[in-house]
Amino acid sequence: MMINRKLFRVFFLIWCWLAFWTNAADAQQVSDEKFNYPVSAPTYTKENGPLILFDEAHNNASTLKGAYTAFSTLLRDDGYKVISNAEKVSWELLKRARIYVTVNAMYDLEDWNLPARSAFSQEEINELSTWVATGGSLFLVTDHMPCGASIHDLAGRFGINIINGFALRKDGLPEVFSKERKTLLSNQITSAPEKEIDSIMCWGGTGFIVPSHAHIISVLGDDYNIYLPSQVSQIKRPLPDTLPYISGRGLVNGAYLKYGKGRVVIFGDGAPFSAQLQGIKSEKRGMNHPGATQNAQFLLNIIHWLDGKL
Repeated sequence: MMINRKLFRVFFLIWCWLAFWTNAADAQQVSDEKFNYPVSAPTYTKENGPLILFDEAHNNASTLKGAYTAFSTLLRDDGYKVISNAEKVSWELLKRARIYVTVNAMYDLEDWNLPARSAFSQEEINELSTWVATGGSLFLVTDHMPCGASIHDLAGRFGINIINGFALRKDGLPEVFSKERKTLLSNQITSAPEKEIDSIMCWGGTGFIVPSHAHIISVLGDDYNIYLPSQVSQIKRPLPDTLPYISGRGLVNGAYLKYGKGRVVIFGDGAPFSAQLQGIKSEKRGMNHPGATQNAQFLLNIIHWLDGKL
């Protein structure tokens, strides 16, 4: 019963956050079961690819049977083995996998307020960083407060400084990152031969600072502010004049880097890799959105880079 109450609480908090920026009746979200992105030339024959472990052990609101159903389907169609994992990180667990994915890990399902704390223990961070250094690949997906704080220590092990806030576009326009606008940069992931990505679509999230050897995927820039509330209830419409914020200038929301013999990709928004229907009008959000036609291929390119295929 306690688990059910906690799950209800996290969905309620997410519903409240959406309700701040949409009509309350339009806030409910479900997985888009009809979304399908055809994989014409799978990287591996079905179920013969490497194992991708999907983290569900750290109060993750995004699961393979929930918002990330389409994520799982797409990668399985590309030949990967994708399984959810409810175990804490250990060497015995990691040595089975080629890629470890964690999406929207949270330190607490019910308490999103400061003070911040890590969703991953120091032992888990040590195991993950050692595993990556010896050749493992980590896909680290986070989002707005409290998700940024929850992986701050883990990301910091790779030289990445996550901001625990809410990245909001100043003008409220759709969040399309493109090479034309120079908010999506050309690199191994976005300029893969015959799989080039010209634009991606996002929905908020957060930003971060990366080390000099990292390769930037997408940048926030002057179009964004990152708001820094001490309590999540301070994020409401209209935003209070007293709410502290920093400019998005110099901050990124997507990057990749090598760490020892391994690889890390980090992204500051979880929605782009989902496929959801929002509200009574079933508005599309994620890879299924009409403005996000390249998000699915973007996800494939990320996984292929982590797998050493790009």
